[in-house]
Amino acid sequence: MELSYYLYELIITVLIFLILFSVGRIIYKSLKNSDSMFLDPKEYLPEDEITTLKQVYYLVMMFIFFIFLLYTFIIEDGDIASLTYLEILISLYVLITIDYDSWKHKAIFLLMIPYGSICYNVFGNSPILYLDILHVISYTYMMKFFYGKFRTYTETNSLGITIVLLFVLIALSFINTLIVEHQGPLNAIVMVSNAFTSNGYAILGSSSLGKLNSLVLVWGGYILSGAGTATLTAAILIKHFNKKFDALEDMIKENKK
Repeated sequence: MELSYYLYELIITVLIFLILFSVGRIIYKSLKNSDSMFLDPKEYLPEDEITTLKQVYYLVMMFIFFIFLLYTFIIEDGDIASLTYLEILISLYVLITIDYDSWKHKAIFLLMIPYGSICYNVFGNSPILYLDILHVISYTYMMKFFYGKFRTYTETNSLGITIVLLFVLIALSFINTLIVEHQGPLNAIVMVSNAFTSNGYAILGSSSLGKLNSLVLVWGGYILSGAGTATLTAAILIKHFNKKFDALEDMIKENKK
């Protein structure tokens, strides 16, 4: 009886994910084919910063899967609920956006379904949660996948790899905080993010959702403030040199007379 019930839980879990995946795939294709200016990053950020952010994106995704990998073995009770939502969203995003020409990606689809996270939210604790051990394979592969994307993008666009040093520094600080401060992965990344962006070394947010919101605000503000500063600097310089060129043109015209 129990075995048939667990099989029922597994079937429902997979069906829920397939429904979410199908809806997400439709939305993704619709947005990808859209020409809305609101979806164009060039409307918000300078082109050079967009190029850098694409580099950062690949490393961030690699780091997220590293944290998920840690959470496969290290679970804090207070983090479980929010972690399940985040794992479902990230898994959906990656599986919706990658192509399936490769047999590896088809296999990764099955290995990366967040069985445990969906089952936990629908049925509570269940032996189905142990299927998350499959994520050791899929998350390790995704880390390698995004690092490969980073290398290809960097070489294709003749970009430097200084950003890697930044991520190594953050990763080492993250691991050090885990060990020395005796914190869980979520608390550790919040503390490192706050320290790196000069917001202190405290854990901002008393709940898991509050901590995730803190991360979004910290890094979102850090990126946008950098973009704003660069844009303002460029505008001032352009205005300054335009005045110089105008003055030079006036001098040339006077000399011709």
